[in-house]
Amino acid sequence: MKERLLDLLKNSSSNYYNYAVSSIIVCNDGKTFEGVNVETSSPGASICAERNALFSAITKGYKKGDFKEIHVMSKNGVYPCFICRQALVDFCDNDTKIITYDINGNTKEVTLKDLTPYGFSDEDIVWNQDL
Repeated sequence: MKERLLDLLKNSSSNYYNYAVSSIIVCNDGKTFEGVNVETSSPGASICAERNALFSAITKGYKKGDFKEIHVMSKNGVYPCFICRQALVDFCDNDTKIITYDINGNTKEVTLKDLTPYGFSDEDIVWNQDL
């Protein structure tokens, strides 16, 4: 996994912040989906590697509960940003593993629940027609 993530880093389009990130999401059936960050001159129009990989899987029909782990590599091995964390909360189970790598191969592993102990999920959304 480390070698593939390192190779994927070359495909990152990080011309503005020069912060390359690659990601691979592994589904419960063993299928993998890859992503890199793609920056634009308007940061809101950019996409992170983690969501790129996750949304590619969703495009192919995978749904909440289908994801086993997500691997993320950057120069210094950071965890997913908070926008990515929210997407992961929406589509992954609490026990989904998140493994980060730095370019030297050092790893850290947590579960989604560890990373987002007070995550906002669909259970938090209460629709009240009387309001």
